[in-house]
Amino acid sequence: MEARRWYGRLALERAAEALRRNGFEAHVAERGEEARSIVLSLVPEGSTVGVGGSVTVRELGLIEELERRGCRVVHHWVAAPPDELMRLRRAELASDVFITSVNAVTLDGRLVSIDGTGNRVAATAFGPKRVVIVAGRNKLARNLEEALWRARNVAAVLNARRLGVEVPCARLGYCVDCDSPARICRAVLILERRPTGADYHVVLVNEELGF
Repeated sequence: MEARRWYGRLALERAAEALRRNGFEAHVAERGEEARSIVLSLVPEGSTVGVGGSVTVRELGLIEELERRGCRVVHHWVAAPPDELMRLRRAELASDVFITSVNAVTLDGRLVSIDGTGNRVAATAFGPKRVVIVAGRNKLARNLEEALWRARNVAAVLNARRLGVEVPCARLGYCVDCDSPARICRAVLILERRPTGADYHVVLVNEELGF
């Protein structure tokens, strides 16, 4: 509906303005195709591109397009032995450009992510020369409390279900702060401002993308 798209655009513009005040470069795209074009414009030719564990990035078809453009894409969503997957995760941290999503974006311009292994939050915080974050309007949260709630009770639950992980939230549909050995919520990153000296771009999309 046009009213829903109008409402989403206003919220995204509000979040983008807050992100800019916090030192991030922020872009607002109306559709996924526009978001893909913005992201690709931020990747210099011949770059090594690390891709974090992100449904959003894959829904936009970015990996295939980057490979078609001759970029070396490093990501760990492949069938490989555990030691090779860990090597790929470490390689993502040394990429020229790291592309990922976050679990929540607050209207006052903060970015929230929760990981199980920690590679995504590590690369988002420090390492790559440029970080590009893509997030759909479904990831907007009013404040930090709501953002953390969303990360634990929406994103983590859906990811646990997607991965078939044997944790309580994958059965119950909400977080119980479990002690399970298979728990996927282990490392929390809150970016309140752009880290010093870092090159950050946040692309907000007026569509629902990822978890």
